[in-house]
Amino acid sequence: MPRAVPPPEIAPAEFFTRWLPASVDADAERRALLGDTEATIAFELEGDGGGVYYVRIAHGAVRGFAGEPACADLRVRVDVPSWRALNAGTLSAPRALLQRRVHLSGNLVLAVKLHLIIG
Repeated sequence: MPRAVPPPEIAPAEFFTRWLPASVDADAERRALLGDTEATIAFELEGDGGGVYYVRIAHGAVRGFAGEPACADLRVRVDVPSWRALNAGTLSAPRALLQRRVHLSGNLVLAVKLHLIIG
């Protein structure tokens, strides 16, 4: 089954607070792959239309929020154009990391699981 792809011009707030949680909720395979993961991942989107968002993963579900979390297990910093390219599938996560378009800090094991969450 191909991964769900968000609309190209989706606002980050809509993506993190509605689209992503609904996408994971509708995909039993992704929920199962999350297993017993419990974590908070913060996303700092830089540039026009950016902002700070976070997702809370627990019990095979993802909940999204706007704003800064009290504590994050992983932080992902990316500019808005790169974030859109990642969502569209025109930029791979490994390439984005190698080109320093995505910056990670914190629990890097969660970065591997991030692909399971977002697709």
